[in-house]
Amino acid sequence: MTENPLIKTADIGDAEVQYLLYEGDGPVVMLMHATGFLPWLWHPIARELAPEYTVIAPYFCDHRDSDHTDGGLRWAVLADDFCALCEKLGIDSPFLAGHSMGGTVITLAEALHGPRARKMIAIEPIYLPEQVYAMNLTVEQHPLASKSIKRKNYWEHRDAAREYLLSKQMFQRWDGEMLDLYIQYGMTEGDNGGLTLACSPEREASLFVGGGHYNPWPHLPEIQCPMLMLEGELSENRAFIDLKKAASLVPKGSYRLIGGAGHLIPMEKPGEIVSIMKDYFAF
Repeated sequence: MTENPLIKTADIGDAEVQYLLYEGDGPVVMLMHATGFLPWLWHPIARELAPEYTVIAPYFCDHRDSDHTDGGLRWAVLADDFCALCEKLGIDSPFLAGHSMGGTVITLAEALHGPRARKMIAIEPIYLPEQVYAMNLTVEQHPLASKSIKRKNYWEHRDAAREYLLSKQMFQRWDGEMLDLYIQYGMTEGDNGGLTLACSPEREASLFVGGGHYNPWPHLPEIQCPMLMLEGELSENRAFIDLKKAASLVPKGSYRLIGGAGHLIPMEKPGEIVSIMKDYFAF
């Protein structure tokens, strides 16, 4: 079992993408993280998939310059970058899994540049209501970007960061190791010893705003490979994202509700995600 991944960087032409590599003997599984998070949050899942699979988890936060006040970093660009990374690494017919933003990025990558994937798992993908894509929301108007831009971004030490995170409902269901990984890799230590977020509030807001420019709904029927969509029973997104409908639009689509989980299913139930992936990606 691969305990520690290799940290690699790939030149995709006009940008460099950092990624974690878990070397294995089997097919490639590509794992795409959620908005504002990082590939290390796949670690408890990826290490269980290797060495049966080769696992690659890229980091899409700061590999390109972007301006949260000027449209942000568009997710269609991230889909292009994702495919460019696959081509650079010589990856053909991978299994794909993505969470939140990552679920939408792999959807666009497959629809716009496929067929590429053997199978796909989209975990709580962000398919906004179709009318939103015509609105060109600003940071202030965007329900998620407006919150992320105000996110707390300094803690004196790791214990203070942990105490703060556990005071927030979003983190209270997290697996303990996932929380440790977020504090270790999702925060950077400054010269004064204090901690700030590795993906800054401005970067996160830029990603959220960038998600509103390209409508994925018309492309769902173009997905040719089998695709499983996972939704958290307690996810706030269920109020405005219809993942059952989305799954029904994919010719080989299926849907599964994850009991007792919110939007952040991989962080809350990594063991269940491992089981689902091993079963769905079995070859």
